[in-house]
Amino acid sequence: MTDTTGNRRRAGRMPGELSHDALIDRILRVDHAGEFGAQRIYEGQLAVLGKHPSAKTIRHMKEQEDRHLAAFERLIRERRARPTVLHPLWHVAGFALGAGTALMGEKAAMACTIAVEEVIDDHYRRQAESLGPDEAELKATIEEFRAEEAEHAEIGREHGGEDTVGYPVMRAAIRAGSRMAIWLSERF
Repeated sequence: MTDTTGNRRRAGRMPGELSHDALIDRILRVDHAGEFGAQRIYEGQLAVLGKHPSAKTIRHMKEQEDRHLAAFERLIRERRARPTVLHPLWHVAGFALGAGTALMGEKAAMACTIAVEEVIDDHYRRQAESLGPDEAELKATIEEFRAEEAEHAEIGREHGGEDTVGYPVMRAAIRAGSRMAIWLSERF
């Protein structure tokens, strides 16, 4: 079947809908970028709070992000997915977000964690729902990582992140930035 531009389309796919291969490429690209950004956020937080009581907790979350990133680095190679060209931007932006919120205090760093991880939880949920039975292994990986990201948000709440001065504004800004980073990384 061809569309109006002469391009082949799989029967049943709507115009503008991604092919299976394009969907997987997009998922791997954005998840690799997101896990890299999360790793950099925690590195920024540790650069500021490395000797504070919350450092052990932040290290725990960073170790999980390191494992997530390693998994997506492997999948990107195995599936020959194109990584984002925005990697250098996420290198700087992730660290700056982590260090910047940590400079505002431990609760602000935890507020950052809550905001980012809430967006990632929803993002991973939507991805898992988009995958069929032919991608059971990838779906299981995403669901496993989603559970750990939700754990990070809960840790942030337990450590007073919601008590940060200006929390609603900070949360809204970080969530908007996270959604924009996802949108950009999916495409570029």
